[in-house]
Amino acid sequence: MTVVTVTLAEIRETPLSVDEVLASVADPRAGGTCLFVGTVRDHDHAQGVTHLDYSAHPTAADTARALADRLAGDGRAVRIAVVHRVGRLEVGDVAVVVGVSAEHRGEAFDVCRALIDEFKATIPIWKHQQFTDGGDEWVGLP
Repeated sequence: MTVVTVTLAEIRETPLSVDEVLASVADPRAGGTCLFVGTVRDHDHAQGVTHLDYSAHPTAADTARALADRLAGDGRAVRIAVVHRVGRLEVGDVAVVVGVSAEHRGEAFDVCRALIDEFKATIPIWKHQQFTDGGDEWVGLP
């Protein structure tokens, strides 16, 4: 079984770097690397979006680390990273970056998808969308 390293599992208020995540999952054992980059889009529910405000529970980083550690435990990947931004984000800003390297591309894709899907479903981060018509919406509240 491959020894898997979780290189990043963080929640940050500062802008995210795709290059940082890519470098953190680089490894000579890896034959494939998969990245997912989530950005703030200019619409949702057929409404224009002006910006988002993300907030996180104080345990969000620990919960993200536990998720990454659990996915690392099956040995399909070589290195795993996930970083999510909180605070005010404008349209086009990077909100989340996930990186997974593995010996083969299939495992890199599979673990990367599992990580972002489970992250979005389970990590206590909430999105407050501001719409161009002045309305707003909270997403992800318990």
